[in-house]
Amino acid sequence: MSLTFDPDRLPLPIGHWIGDRLIPASGEGLRMRRPSDGRAYADCPVASADLVDEAVATAQAALKTSNWGNLRPRERTNILHRWATLIEAEAETLAKVEALSSTRPVGQLVAGDVAVTAEQIRFFAEFADKEGGDLAPTDDGSLGLVMTEPYGVVGAITPWNFPLSMAGWKLGPALAAGNAVVLKPSEMTPFSTVLLAQLAVKAGLPAGLINIVLGDGPTTGAAITRHPGIAKVSFTGSTAAGSAIMADIARTGVKPMTLELGGKSPQIVFADADLDKAAAAIATSVLSNAGQACVAGSRLLVERSVADALLERIVGHMRAVRPGPTWNADTRYSPIISERQRDRIHAIVSASLTGSVECLTGGGPMDGDGYFYAPTLLDGVDQTSPAVMEEIFGPVLTVQRFDAEEEAMALADHPTYGLAAGLYTRDLSRALRLTRRLPAGTVWVNRYGRSRDHILPTGGYKRSGIGKDLGREAYLSNRRSKSVLIGL
Repeated sequence: MSLTFDPDRLPLPIGHWIGDRLIPASGEGLRMRRPSDGRAYADCPVASADLVDEAVATAQAALKTSNWGNLRPRERTNILHRWATLIEAEAETLAKVEALSSTRPVGQLVAGDVAVTAEQIRFFAEFADKEGGDLAPTDDGSLGLVMTEPYGVVGAITPWNFPLSMAGWKLGPALAAGNAVVLKPSEMTPFSTVLLAQLAVKAGLPAGLINIVLGDGPTTGAAITRHPGIAKVSFTGSTAAGSAIMADIARTGVKPMTLELGGKSPQIVFADADLDKAAAAIATSVLSNAGQACVAGSRLLVERSVADALLERIVGHMRAVRPGPTWNADTRYSPIISERQRDRIHAIVSASLTGSVECLTGGGPMDGDGYFYAPTLLDGVDQTSPAVMEEIFGPVLTVQRFDAEEEAMALADHPTYGLAAGLYTRDLSRALRLTRRLPAGTVWVNRYGRSRDHILPTGGYKRSGIGKDLGREAYLSNRRSKSVLIGL
């Protein structure tokens, strides 16, 4: 059966999910347009502060009545495993709902995002009965313990670029650790997350442990971050929004936060690298989801002697893409999320075409329906170029050439971002030496992008974030520690 579907006939769960029921929109919503063709198709409800209050109260009540945080840990694990199984069973439905409004092609969603979300839930579920406290070394007259316990209600805010898997990043560790969650998905791509929460209750998760409130950042997001009943906040999105969340929390109280923010990641290619493999990995990093990923490797730094040969290969990959609607099973190249974002990308590209900068391919919107932007390669930029300094969040790759290792390291060190970096060389000593020097939370060597080994944490240096998602670190960040000293 083909995954291709008619976007005008797909039912959507339009509303907030609180407890075990879908709450329909009230009042004026936010007009939503499909990135693939620009057509308006729904209004996103906006949860007021009062509705966020209701969601938090529901989460608190669910924690109390279900005793979720104090259940035998394996019981939490088993329930989360059942949820993951149901996610896999409903993969086609989840994929279609997400593909309609997002930049993610339906075929990639079934094979990738939905499957990964189920894997993440299972991965974190297994921590529930495997991570406990510690016995601390003390003198003979006492017994020292470090105990851990859930925070209570965790507030989560997820971005539009990978709605389902980002929800998995937040929900998996928080629930496995014994918390309840109030989550706001992006107002551009909200409905697949609502469906995900419905499946959790169907799988046996106590109603009220997941509550999904739809809306924008200034109204709904701010109500979550400022709420006194929310004990911890986890956010993935732009650096500017992360800074605003930090300020909000500081003004209204003190609570821990995990922030996975923007990036402007370098990919450094030395002359001894396998150029075919490097070109494929580099091109994929800026073509996947049309470059709309915080870890997109959007700055290419290449040793001068192999630059032309490498760029020829990358241009070949870029020119081979074919745009298509996200509801077509054969589509591989994504649209930009909105007309506004596409125009922003083009404005940065245009402002960067000065002096000796050359656009080797692309450089503008693609013909046809929707918000597609041509894969773009800008050669000859310098450190002051807007395309180098700003997170473009589109399929744009800048090129800078170097002659020596120290020059490459200087170019790689961005003044604002430090999320990820790529390094291509056959010299193992060089790879290990430079990996230590690169100011980034993740370094990939002779590849670019995450694997499906969820044990590896992700998070940035500098203004690319605080704390970690994925890995053991994500689970532990959803539990707080308590020191206990017992006199014997």
